[in-house]
Amino acid sequence: MRWKQRPEGSNWGDFGPDDQFGRMNLLTPERRLAGIREVREGIAFTLSLPLDYPGPMIDMRKPPRLFVEQVDGIPAYNQVSDHCSDVMCDDGVVLYTQFSTQWDALAHMGQQFDADGDGIAEKVFYNGYRADEHLLGPDHPDGPYAKALGIENMAVTGVQGRGIMLNFKAMFGTGYRRVGYDDLMRTIEVQNVDVRQGDFLLMHTGYDEAVLSMNRRPDRSKLDALGAGLDGQDARLLRWIDDSGIVAICSDNLAVEAYDWNSPPGAGHAILPIHELCLFKLGIHLGELWQLYELADWLLAHDRSAFLLTAPPLRLPGSVGSPATPIATV
Repeated sequence: MRWKQRPEGSNWGDFGPDDQFGRMNLLTPERRLAGIREVREGIAFTLSLPLDYPGPMIDMRKPPRLFVEQVDGIPAYNQVSDHCSDVMCDDGVVLYTQFSTQWDALAHMGQQFDADGDGIAEKVFYNGYRADEHLLGPDHPDGPYAKALGIENMAVTGVQGRGIMLNFKAMFGTGYRRVGYDDLMRTIEVQNVDVRQGDFLLMHTGYDEAVLSMNRRPDRSKLDALGAGLDGQDARLLRWIDDSGIVAICSDNLAVEAYDWNSPPGAGHAILPIHELCLFKLGIHLGELWQLYELADWLLAHDRSAFLLTAPPLRLPGSVGSPATPIATV
């Protein structure tokens, strides 16, 4: 066993001592069929931003860079052979996995926690997997590499099921708002959203439209003052996330939750408590910077909230995140 005590409110071990799927274990064939039954029109919505959006916002995440290798000293692009009529193009890409529309792997965010019960906090991740032993840093000869909890584990679960939309923009407008339990329940009631175990929860705030309007030149000060985010300080909201049985939370904004980088909570407390709850304690994947406005508008106009979501990440072994091109079918 990798741990002697688990965090309060966590589900470590509930899906098995070596589980790396987290709540995706609840994505059963029955839940996939429930998603398929929501398809009535056959209309599909692409929920990914262009992967060179939003533009530079976080220094350690950079836009994609395409490049071309050379074959016998000739670039493998618009290349013509002496022996045939074909014109060939081939390219590669340097891709930062969490620059644009993305999934967070369970390896993305851990905590300093006394999993050994000896009074000393270790760097641990979901289900007790350890920094340096299971998540190898760049100073390790085989790193950086997530030997456990990498995004490939999510990929093999299929990532297809019933999605539900909460339209916070329609409910509260586009001004900054911390959405707690009461706001969440009111939105669910007003928009007649049926939340079921195994669902993917999507939240539209209008952040995606603002990002697109900035044309790869994001104004972080304006974006940080825009849209709704979950209030991780609300204990009732945290309990609801656990009790609901949802397998993932996805949003059009930068972090799913409201945050203030300029006012850190201090030692022993997470600056992103929704990330702590979901990625570290419960194994709930988070999707960020999704393009949701077209789907959200359509659902609102047709008095619907549920759809089939197909959203696999790249099956990229060892990565702590992945770009995604989710598809919603209504």
